[in-house]
Formats: sequence, structure tokens, C-alpha cells
Amino acid sequence: MKENRFEIDMCTGALMPKLISFSLPLMFSNALQLLFNAVDLIVVGRFAGSQCLAAVGSNTALINIMTALFMGLSLGANVCAARFYASREYKKMSEVVHTSISIAVISGAFILIFGQLIAHPALKLLGTPDDIINLSKLYLRIYLLGTPFSMLYNFGAAILRAVGDTKRPMIFLIIAGIVNAGLNVFLVVVFHMDVAGVAIATIISQLISCVLVIRVLFKSPDAYKIKMNELKIHPKHLKNIVSIGVPAGLQGIVINASNAMLQSSVNSFGANAMAGYTAANNIFGFLYTSANSITQACMSFTSQNLGAGKYKRMKSVLFNCLILETVVCLMLGAVAYFFGDKIIGIYSSSPVVIEYGLQILSLTTLTYFLCGYMDCIPGALRGMGHSAVPMILSIIGTVGTRIVWIYGIFPHHRDMKFLFISYPASWIATIIMQSICYFIIIRKFSGDTVSESEVL
Repeated sequence: MKENRFEIDMCTGALMPKLISFSLPLMFSNALQLLFNAVDLIVVGRFAGSQCLAAVGSNTALINIMTALFMGLSLGANVCAARFYASREYKKMSEVVHTSISIAVISGAFILIFGQLIAHPALKLLGTPDDIINLSKLYLRIYLLGTPFSMLYNFGAAILRAVGDTKRPMIFLIIAGIVNAGLNVFLVVVFHMDVAGVAIATIISQLISCVLVIRVLFKSPDAYKIKMNELKIHPKHLKNIVSIGVPAGLQGIVINASNAMLQSSVNSFGANAMAGYTAANNIFGFLYTSANSITQACMSFTSQNLGAGKYKRMKSVLFNCLILETVVCLMLGAVAYFFGDKIIGIYSSSPVVIEYGLQILSLTTLTYFLCGYMDCIPGALRGMGHSAVPMILSIIGTVGTRIVWIYGIFPHHRDMKFLFISYPASWIATIIMQSICYFIIIRKFSGDTVSESEVL
């Protein structure tokens, strides 16, 4: 099945080495992305001042909300492409690829135009202070110019992941990230362009990663090669991509909203608690991206094995991924738990801030493998073409538990550690529901044949 040395044969051979080979480049890529984002903030904060730092940081939530739905669609593209590649339906895969790239272009253009129109009112709605709103708006409007490049990179990388190629997107991200960091220093420090310099550096780095990925797809085997004259949206494949991708995107939006509710409870403890939470949340970013890389592997491997008709192997994929989630999350969680004071000390030297951060980490780091499970099981379900029900269960389990905890229980036990018990509690509640859903759906694949309506 392999067409070149970058691909991974997901349907034969030992699973664990291949899952690791698939996941590690993704983990490294995601960690680098977080580091490069940190460089943006460090450069603008140290050389342009606190107002510019706040202006850049104030856009994070808004940008995530605007892009989450379309990032979900890239997951749908990944699942559909992987399935057709494994079943050797190369014409259908090619149609998925051209549909996906067309969606990327349209979604990037939509975000660019829509974002320009709502930039000011959206920032006002989010409570951006008057003294930085013009800087925030300037950063956002320049940043949005790069969203077509970002969408093309993410959809292109999703297609490459569908055939097991996670190494080249990682290499492209490294190249783009280094350029981004260098341009940050050059534009902000040398030319004093402040938030505009950081935004322009981001656009150029996104353009570079986009060009590199699209270049690979233009030179790929016919199954996933881009041909300009074939770029169009195929309605049937669009329907399948949307049915998988939209629930995934909506889930991300709603869970981010639940985190915002929790943030409001943290804010009630004052500035030191907010700083401690900010530091702890950055640490969560590294834990989450590592866990999510395994989820991406689970989704791609499940989808390919479904396409190849290897239903028993799909169960082994999830089992091996859960083992991998356990090992990776416990290792990284232990580092964060035992060295938390030193890590948080990078963000702040205040003993009070460090103490608040440690209270949060004490309940969430060693238990973070539960979050990995909560993420991985829906990944397997999406790989089987089921995305709506896992979304509903994730919202009920995660958001529902946190709402009850934050507004029903926490007011009677106002303590930071007690507040963050809601994290493992919501993870456990969601795992239970997702597991029941998984066992019900996997039974459909116990026979030798499955109808297309059950698969898509």
C-alpha cells in the first residue's frame, strides 16, 4: 500500500511501532507550534511593551473560535481520504482531496472577509480594554490575511496524515517556525513594527508552510495528487466531510466555552490566581497536544483499517492508542507534577502565583491520561464515520459536569483545588459515556461485511 518512504502502512504489521512513528512527529510539531507562539509573545512583550503583548494575547480566543469549525472539517477530510486510500478507491480519494482543497480555499477566504467585518465589535464583545483595542484590531486584521494559507496548510497536512505522512508536515512547520521567529526579531526589534510586525511574520511563515505542503501534493501519487483542472467540490464527499468535521469543530468551540466559564471562577480569586492559572494552562497545552497527536493516529489508523475491511484490527488500534496515551500522559504529567514549581517559575517568580499554579497542577497532571482517553475514544468513533454522537456526549460529559460543578457545587466550597476537581470529574463522566457508545457501534463491525450507509 505504501507509495513512498514517508507513508506508513496502517493495515498490516505490528501496530505500536507504527502508532509511535505516526504520533511522534505530530507531538513534536505541536510542541514546536506552542514554542513558536511563545516566541511571538516573548518578543512583543519584551521589545514592544505590555500593551502590545496584551493586544496580541487578547486575540487568541477569538481566532480559535473563528477557525475551530473549519479545523474540524480538516479532520473530516482526513477520515474520508484515509478510508478510500486503504480500500484502494483512488478515484474517490482524489475527489476527496480536490474537494478538501476547495473547502480550504473557500473557508480561508470566508474567515478573512468575515473576520475583517467583525473585528472591532467582536473585540468589544470580549471586553478588550479601550487602551489596547486599536492595537488588537490592527493585529487581528493583519493576521487574518494569512488564514487562506493556514487553511490550505492544515487541510493539506490532513491529507498527508491520511496516508501516514506526518514527517514532512513537521519539517515544513519547523522551517516556517524558524522563519517566523527570525522575522519577529527583525520586524519588531529592528524596525519597531510592534503588533504589525508579529502579525506580518506570522503571515509569511503560514505562506511558507502552505507552499511546501501544496508543492508536495502537486508531486504526489495520483491518488492524492492535486490537479488544478480537477479542483471542485463533490457534493457527496462534502456531505461526508461535513458530517464528520462539523461536530468535531462544534465540540471544540463548546469545550473552549466551558473553559471560559472556569476562567471566570478563577478570576474571582484575584490577579495572582489568574497568573497561576495562565501558567498552568500553558503547561496543559503541551500535555494536550501530545495526547491529541495519539488521537489523530487513532482516527487515521481506524479509518484506514475500516476502508481495508479489517474490523478486528480497529479494536486493536484503540487498545494500543489507550496504552500509548497512558504512557505518554503519565510521563509528561509526572514531569509537570514533580517539577511544577520550577516550570511555573519561568512564567512568574511570585511565590503566591507559583502556589496557585501548583494547586491546579496537583489535581490535573497525574490524571491527565484520563483526558487522553476522553479524546481518543471519540477519535476512534470519528475514524468509523461517527462524529455527531461523540460530540453530544463530550458536551454533556465535559461541559455539563463543569456547569454543575462551577455553578452548583463550587459556590459552597470556594477553594482553588476544589474548583479543579471538575477537570478529572468531567473526564471520567465523559469516558464512561463514550465507552458505552464505542462498544455499541463497534458491534456493527463484528461481521465480515458492513453496508456503505453504516460506514459513511
